[in-house]
Amino acid sequence: MALGYVRPARPEDAGEIARIQLATWRVAYRRILPRHVLDNLDEAYLARRWTAAVQEPPSAAHRVLVAVEQAESSYLVGFTASGPADAEALAPEEPAESLGPDVVAVTDLLIEPRWGRRGHGSRLLAAAVDHWRTDGFTRAVAWAFEGDEATRKFLTGTGWEPDGAARALDVDDMLVPQLRLHVGVPTEPVPQG
Repeated sequence: MALGYVRPARPEDAGEIARIQLATWRVAYRRILPRHVLDNLDEAYLARRWTAAVQEPPSAAHRVLVAVEQAESSYLVGFTASGPADAEALAPEEPAESLGPDVVAVTDLLIEPRWGRRGHGSRLLAAAVDHWRTDGFTRAVAWAFEGDEATRKFLTGTGWEPDGAARALDVDDMLVPQLRLHVGVPTEPVPQG
């Protein structure tokens, strides 16, 4: 029987985080993003960015957490990154003050597809919520591609819902629609059962 757990990312995890991001995007977004964009993503570049995110976060409330599958060996199988909502969390034309200091933004929540449906996403989200509560956040937001049914279904299944904000990312002259989801951060830990 496999076991899983979540822990804070370490600098030496950056390469695996980049690999997971690349592998997941190439599977999950193959019908959403242009193929040549996915094919040209640079794993070494992503690893450098994740090293910086882990070693030098902009604040103590910026966190990268990793999911680990533990069987005969341990494997990093997913990760999440979040931090105080900034301009990247805003919808076009949305005033900066609409997402206040009590709002956290999830920038990534990815589980490598071959490790899906084993509870890793739920464990990552639960661990992130514990940190958000400690940091005083009362609401969380996350952008999801409209065509990414798996992410939207996962988040809405855990209580997230669209907040009415939408945008389109320009990916190599192709507009890719996204919608923003949000959820209240519970003030007390949610019992696991």
